[in-house]
Amino acid sequence: MKNTPFTDKHIALGAKMAEFAGYNMPISYSGINDEHATVRNTAGIFDVSHMGEFLLKGPDALDLIQRVCSNDASKLTAGKAQYSCLPNETGGIVDDLIVYCMEPDNLYLLVVNASNIEKDWNWISGFNTKGVDMENISDKTALLAIQGPKACDILQELTDVDLAGMKYYTFQKGTFAGVENVLISATGYTGSGGVEIYFEDKGDDAAKIWDSILAAGGPKGLKPIGLGARDTLRLEKGFCLYGNDIDDTTSPLEAGLGWITKFTKDFTNSEQLKAQKEAGVTRKLVGLEMIDRGIPRHGYTIVDMTGKEVGVVTSGTQSPTLGKAIAMGYVATELAKEGTEVAVVVRDKQLKAKVVKMPFLS
Repeated sequence: MKNTPFTDKHIALGAKMAEFAGYNMPISYSGINDEHATVRNTAGIFDVSHMGEFLLKGPDALDLIQRVCSNDASKLTAGKAQYSCLPNETGGIVDDLIVYCMEPDNLYLLVVNASNIEKDWNWISGFNTKGVDMENISDKTALLAIQGPKACDILQELTDVDLAGMKYYTFQKGTFAGVENVLISATGYTGSGGVEIYFEDKGDDAAKIWDSILAAGGPKGLKPIGLGARDTLRLEKGFCLYGNDIDDTTSPLEAGLGWITKFTKDFTNSEQLKAQKEAGVTRKLVGLEMIDRGIPRHGYTIVDMTGKEVGVVTSGTQSPTLGKAIAMGYVATELAKEGTEVAVVVRDKQLKAKVVKMPFLS
C-alpha cells in the first residue's frame, strides 16, 4: 500500500485510515456528517494526492488529446481547464479526467482517477503515434483540495494569487505558503467552491503547505476531511464517480455527459456515439429520492411498480444536508422522467422512490 506525502499527518490527527486505490487514505476524522457540514458551511482540506497526473508535451500534444478525449480541447487557452472523458471503442468510458492547458498546442496536464493511472497511461499511449512526449508525474505530485464557501478567504493570506478573482475551471501558478511554482486551480469535487493545489513533492514542501493551511484555517473553522465526506458531498451535487456511476460499459450520453461529448471533431468511437445520440439512448442515469424509509446502495436493483427490473443503483447515501436518502442509478429511458415512481430493492423489500432532477442540492 502506498502512502501520500501527508499520511503521517493524517495518522497523527487520528484519522480513520483505509486502503483506497492502492493508497493508505483517510476515510474520516471527526465523522462523515460533521466533516460534510464543515465543507458545506465553512471549509475543509482533503488530501487527494493519490490522483494521477500526466504531462503531454510537443506540437502534437493537442492532436493526441483531441483523438482520445470527448470534449473539444482546442477551445482551451492558457490557464483554463476542461472536464472530459476518454471514450473506449465499445461505447463505454475508460475514465473521466480534467485537461489543463499550460501552453496552447504544446503543453497539457491531464489529471486522472487514482485507480486508473496505469490503465489510462496505456490507453493514451496506444494512440500516441506522433511521438508526443508523455511523462507520468503522479508519484512526485502532491494534490490538496481546499473546499468550502470560506476556503478562498482563508487561503488568501498564503498566496500572491487573487483567489477570489479566479473563475471556475481556471488556474494560475504562484507562490503558496512560501513554496514557489504551485498550480492553484479553481476546481473541486464538492460543489461548495474553493480550490485545488498541485505541487511537486520535494523536501518539506508538503508538510509546510499542510501546516500553513491548518494554521490559517483552524481558527476559522477549517478542518481536515476524509474520503467518506468527499463521496457524500459529490453525490449531493450529482457528480459522477468512476467505477460507480460511469465505467467501461456506460456511454457518456447515458450518463448525462453529452455536454462534454463534442461531435465537432473525430475522437475514439465518435461515429458510434453520434449514432447513439441520433437514435436516442435506451437507459439514462437519473437522480432518485427515497419515499419509503431505507438507504439505497451501489448495486441495488431498481424495479418498476409492477416489480419488473428496470435498472440499478450506482451510488446512494443518506444526504447529510437534505436529511433524505438519495441515489443515482440507470433506468430505462421511459422511466427517466422527473416524478416517475419506481422502487429500490433493499434487503428483499421493494421501497418506493421517485425520479428527481439533479443536482440534489442546488
